[in-house]
Amino acid sequence: MDPKLLNIGFGNSVVSERVVAILTSTSSPMKRLREEARDGKRLIDATQGRKTRSIILTDSNHVILSPILAETIAQRFGSDGTGKEDEPNHSK
Repeated sequence: MDPKLLNIGFGNSVVSERVVAILTSTSSPMKRLREEARDGKRLIDATQGRKTRSIILTDSNHVILSPILAETIAQRFGSDGTGKEDEPNHSK
């Protein structure tokens, strides 16, 4: 059985079975989590320079930054995971 990929923005995907939590990125504890992951070389930045809107934790203790809202990524768990229609438009 092939692993189900979850689109986390701009062509980046994560294996959905490895996701432990999808969190919003604005609180102070989440900012500390991000810094601790960066210091421990466990941070994966998938924002491509955009604003971080969600933080994804994996079972391998990696922290993935995504430009997609946490609510949108959570909705993709119940769909096919591609979420092409939910990508933010940054063509300004």
